[in-house]
Amino acid sequence: MTEQNFIPKAYSESIEKGQFTWSSPSNIALVKYWGKKDNQIPQNPSISFTLDNCKTTTTLRFSKKENQDNFSFDVFLDGDKKDDFKPKIETFFKRIEVYLPFLKEYHFTIETSNTFPHSSGIASSASGMSALAMCLMSVEKQLSNAVAPSEEEGSFESYDDYFNKKASFLARLGSGSACRSIEGDLIVWGEHREIKGSSDLFGTKYPYKVHENFKNYQDTILLVDKGEKRVSSTVGHNLMHNHPFAEQRFKQANENLYKLIEIFKSGDINAFIEIIESEALTLHAMMMTSLPYFILMKPNTLEIINKIWLFRQHTGLPVSFTLDAGANVHVLYPEKDAASVLEFIKNELVAYCENGHYICDIIGFGAKQL
Repeated sequence: MTEQNFIPKAYSESIEKGQFTWSSPSNIALVKYWGKKDNQIPQNPSISFTLDNCKTTTTLRFSKKENQDNFSFDVFLDGDKKDDFKPKIETFFKRIEVYLPFLKEYHFTIETSNTFPHSSGIASSASGMSALAMCLMSVEKQLSNAVAPSEEEGSFESYDDYFNKKASFLARLGSGSACRSIEGDLIVWGEHREIKGSSDLFGTKYPYKVHENFKNYQDTILLVDKGEKRVSSTVGHNLMHNHPFAEQRFKQANENLYKLIEIFKSGDINAFIEIIESEALTLHAMMMTSLPYFILMKPNTLEIINKIWLFRQHTGLPVSFTLDAGANVHVLYPEKDAASVLEFIKNELVAYCENGHYICDIIGFGAKQL
């Protein structure tokens, strides 16, 4: 499948105005994507758990306009107009116009809200861009009368398959990791020789057996620092160009994803923990060894990691951590151990969170229309 599959034929319907609302979750990568080629193509494949409670809800209102020379839109976050978001949306619209040729025909009002702090390292761009992509796909669904442009060639199993793949494809052009938020519960993005259907163009559901040990996994997010990151993910990705350890890192990610296939099948939680914690630390090692170098972890991030290691050693419980591109810590553990781990979090880890704030989340199954 290529980008051409997502260029629509002439639309059969006409709409003057309307609105759609979607919620879409964030996701937490287990094998990290860090470094990209042109057009938001990842340098290495990644796999993530889709979250449930950490989500963005977006309402897209649209009305036909006379002047169709330019994009026209307003953006609101939690009711406040956010003109500083407009350049990113403008760039997104420019990238996707060939795939959604109706964009200049309408004025859009984008109203969005998050259940978690924006730009603090919980992938708000992933949930935000995926929610917007789902809204835009709902507009196209009406314009096309729910006919996929290449259905007759057999490129898509159904219109729903087309809808989700194209939404993921579009979301990727806004924020790479956003393509992993459309569906759940385990999503692969990036072509991998051992994973059938994997693609650089969009996220796909993990196709192989997953042991019960990894069903209903829990993720408690410890908000070490709720402020905006000092270095954006976009800048960090670009620093992987000419990074002295880049090629070895991309090879490592491919190998770790290959190892996870057997781990998911067998239910080996200890091997799972070893890979995901190594991946988290490697991600931050790439930041610390780029030029210019930078550190997104905070002292309390390290305190939490050490506490988790001690707790796991003393109790034998399979509690682990991962990190996104920020200071906050995702504490991962099986559902059956939730009571013990949450008690540990409240007693020993909350003290390291900003204002004692943390979010209890679980593994979810993607975007929902509201």
